[in-house]
Amino acid sequence: MFKFMIIFHQPQPTQIRDFEKAYTALLAHVEQMPDIIRRQVSSVAGSPTGASPYYRILEVYFQDRPTMEAAMRSSAGQLAGAQLAQFPEGVFEMAFADVYEESGGLTPTDDAENTTNA
Repeated sequence: MFKFMIIFHQPQPTQIRDFEKAYTALLAHVEQMPDIIRRQVSSVAGSPTGASPYYRILEVYFQDRPTMEAAMRSSAGQLAGAQLAQFPEGVFEMAFADVYEESGGLTPTDDAENTTNA
């Protein structure tokens, strides 16, 4: 699986209404992109040290990188990109990621000494 992430920084308190309006318009275009497997939105609540510089993270999942790239070149992808360009400079970061998921919460190991009995 492959995804793109848009990581939004905290807006100034006076800019939250404008941010939410622009974000909603962006999301409407993203949701029209073809071949999306999953869309995930995280509203950042903080960090281990207190406040976080991040406000929201949008993650959009595709089968593979070529499928994601085709979706980004689609008319809906182009509209989403144009909407993203309306955000002020420095408000967001983007990243692409190859996703690996496994079931359960433990990484298998051959070393019996590294396992704990529950």
